[in-house]
Amino acid sequence: MKLYYAPGACSLASHITLRELGLPFELVRVDNRSKRTANGADYLAINPKGYVAALQLDDGQVLTEGPAILQYLADLRPEAGLAPASGGLARARLQEWLNFIGSEIHAGMNPLFDGALPEALKARFRDQVGKRLEQTAPALERSSYLLGEGFGVADAYLFTVLGWTQRLGIDLANWPALQRFVARVAVRDSVRAALNAEAQ
Repeated sequence: MKLYYAPGACSLASHITLRELGLPFELVRVDNRSKRTANGADYLAINPKGYVAALQLDDGQVLTEGPAILQYLADLRPEAGLAPASGGLARARLQEWLNFIGSEIHAGMNPLFDGALPEALKARFRDQVGKRLEQTAPALERSSYLLGEGFGVADAYLFTVLGWTQRLGIDLANWPALQRFVARVAVRDSVRAALNAEAQ
């Protein structure tokens, strides 16, 4: 498999998951501005959507959208316990979290990356994201991870987007449970290995 990624992007969640599962994969760096891979290939020919992550399977098929990639990977090694089995309420709870993180937290932060956005408008977006973080924190006050005491793919995704908060002017000190969660996940071997690989 090949994981197309950009350092610091949401593709980090898929990268962490691949390392958690111990699956063989190749990392392919993408320049989000030029839409070229590190070896000069046209990324739009691989993923016409133009953004990461994209996972190219061994048969050449390409899977896009982070939550879909995360669930696909988790199901390759169900014994690792990164996602509940399909067909039950627990799996629906995972999908609930993945959708909430994607549509409310991740998408809510996206406008804050726009340097041309007026500060007053950025403040409104920060306030909206803050409300979503306020809704997330109680789950991590009750347990170590979003679905209980075991790390899973939703945690990889949440960790990734929370990693943007400082850069975007959102202070996680307002939510101590989220701060503790980030610190807890940051020391995992898979996370350290992924971050180190993306820093090169």
